[in-house]
Amino acid sequence: MATSPLPPIAAGEPPVNFAAHQIRAGSLAGAREDFEQMLAALVRAMHPAARRIAAHRGDWGIDVLLGELSGMVVIWQAKYFWPVVTAGAHRQIRGSFRSALTAAQGHGYQVGRWVLCVPAGLDAPTAQWWDRWSAHQRAATGVAVELWDDTVLRGMLMRPAAAHVRRHYYDPYPHAPCRPVVPEQRTRSLLAAHPADLAAWNHQLFVRQLRAAGHVEVASAVDEYFNAGLLVREVRKHGRDTDREALDEAYGVAYGIWEGRFNAGVQAYPARSRLPGLHAAVMAEIRESLVFPPGLAAGPVHRCGLMHRLVQDGRAGWVRHWRRIAGKPAA
Repeated sequence: MATSPLPPIAAGEPPVNFAAHQIRAGSLAGAREDFEQMLAALVRAMHPAARRIAAHRGDWGIDVLLGELSGMVVIWQAKYFWPVVTAGAHRQIRGSFRSALTAAQGHGYQVGRWVLCVPAGLDAPTAQWWDRWSAHQRAATGVAVELWDDTVLRGMLMRPAAAHVRRHYYDPYPHAPCRPVVPEQRTRSLLAAHPADLAAWNHQLFVRQLRAAGHVEVASAVDEYFNAGLLVREVRKHGRDTDREALDEAYGVAYGIWEGRFNAGVQAYPARSRLPGLHAAVMAEIRESLVFPPGLAAGPVHRCGLMHRLVQDGRAGWVRHWRRIAGKPAA
């Protein structure tokens, strides 16, 4: 017996198609510029202090920058490789990374993290090359080398914080009313914790570990630690078993991120006590990680605060000799 076809059902949002940059710009060269502008908007949605660096007589290997060009920075490098990233891209990738480090050395700042952003996937040989090359660069330079490919970018564009970027660059229905941004989950409110005189916090172990790593400003770290403490007390006292399990999992995620970054830093700087870029890389990964348990309703401030609580508990630190500062025996 013949059956009637099922009617089409509208579901979800239109998929993100990175070819839109070519269609809008009318050329591959224009698509590169358009993709770079999108990336700057996307990064700024996640990091409001980020800014785009214009290319004029050399851009120092920087497309999007977070941090001050007098200290430690995070760099995003946009490369509009299309439709697949193949072996032909290796030379450009190596050159961009080299340019970023050369400019940093010549102009008096440090690169803590370098993120390559491409609107396509890597073929298998290039994926293998990237895994080996990025691991070597992390070990040789101490810079956290990361890849935001099409899958990662789509995931970020699906976040509520980036809804306006997605609509502007990829929504195929320009006359449709703007959809309201609905938060993915409830997040706890934040409270300011630090007193006017931060000296009152200097005896805390997590602050002493930061000072040992050369940190001068610690006000945001104190706020993060304080708000995480409120979260922990609420969950331990009033939470359900699932909430407590989510908290334990969040601690495990943060600790795993720190451990991986710490081990890479020790290998990259075998003769140095301080590990350049360690704190910035760990906290950036914690803020952007998609694997924290959603049921905990913990925002980036709370997550970073959980990392500070691990340090306060004597389980981690920001310099090679962190155990000595914590009064623990060496590993």
